[in-house]
Amino acid sequence: MPRRRSKPFHALAAWSALAMLASTAAKAGDADWLYHWPTHTQTSDGTDIGLILRYQYDVNDFSNDDGKFRDSHTNRRRYLGFYVKKPGVYDATVYYDFQSKQWQDVFARLQSKAVFGQDLGAVRFGQSKTPVSFEGVTTSTQTTFIELALPSQAVYENRRVGLDWAIQRPHWLASLGYYGKNLTGKNRGHTVAARAAWVPIHEAKNVLHLGVAASQERPYGLVNALGVQQPATASFKAPPEAGLTTTTLVSSGTLSGVSHINRLGLEGLWIDGPWSVQGEYLQAQTRFEVPRPDYDIAGYYVFGSWVLTGESRQYHDGNVSNVIPDHPWGAVEFAVRYSELDLNDGRVQGGKEHDWTAGANWYVGTHLRLQANYIRAFSNRRGLVIDPHIFELRAEIFI
Repeated sequence: MPRRRSKPFHALAAWSALAMLASTAAKAGDADWLYHWPTHTQTSDGTDIGLILRYQYDVNDFSNDDGKFRDSHTNRRRYLGFYVKKPGVYDATVYYDFQSKQWQDVFARLQSKAVFGQDLGAVRFGQSKTPVSFEGVTTSTQTTFIELALPSQAVYENRRVGLDWAIQRPHWLASLGYYGKNLTGKNRGHTVAARAAWVPIHEAKNVLHLGVAASQERPYGLVNALGVQQPATASFKAPPEAGLTTTTLVSSGTLSGVSHINRLGLEGLWIDGPWSVQGEYLQAQTRFEVPRPDYDIAGYYVFGSWVLTGESRQYHDGNVSNVIPDHPWGAVEFAVRYSELDLNDGRVQGGKEHDWTAGANWYVGTHLRLQANYIRAFSNRRGLVIDPHIFELRAEIFI
């Protein structure tokens, strides 16, 4: 029988293939294709029409987990779509994830300056990300770590269909939105959300960003097949920063009779050349239709990163994006993150967890990235202690 290869072999093979491809292009003196792919076109009036492509292949390997998790290797995301934009006037985006079989961003946005002659912000309609969680609203191909931190996974409300307004200036930004359910018809209800940030330092490689975001969600109940109204529910949980499993170490379970959920996020970012620090505090307060104590949860994360090759993380439009390599063979980044989540409150003993994550990223041009994460998780739920070790790899391509 042929020897069975370990699961990390698959992602390592993808890493090796991409590395050889980049090395060959660099040696040939023709690495420009790694930076500028012909994936869009411009019309005579300046309208830009382009392709959106995001593909991620992951490996998750667990140990010391008491048999709760299964090692896995498969596609993480398979996005395909397009965009059209005319700078200063409008833009529209639509793309679909063929892995989860769900629509992602599907929206159109109009700049007020094109209508009123002055910049009063932009209005957007369609499905987009809700603003509470700085890490959550960062594009998945631009995050420093393979998966979101514990509190981001538990508190972030994800995408909804709605209408929002946003305005940006060099040293501040603000947004306000109203959202309903998503395009799958799930998460019935409505949410009002706002975000504001102060950016006292805003230079190419030197940034200080301090922000706050808040929302109130009012979930709706469902009417069952017998015509009986079911109460609204909510649930808060987080896998141990691994994306190929639905198993959680901490969970509130299903909360019934929910009236509304108040979310709050405090966010901070500092970039100084190749060094950066990012952190966030998130909390959610659930209130109920019948008299009973509120259910309050909270968590935070903080991480630091260092770009070994001297480049800097990018910042624009109130968010972060990937390192842009200065060298034909790419850029290398190292990062360490600590995250913590507490789902214990009153009678609901959802558990506590904290994770340490060490990560390494290799940016090969501006369309290819290879990532490795090692996670040491520590959890305690109702006296059940499980402290898994998790090794993750990702090979991704994005346009």
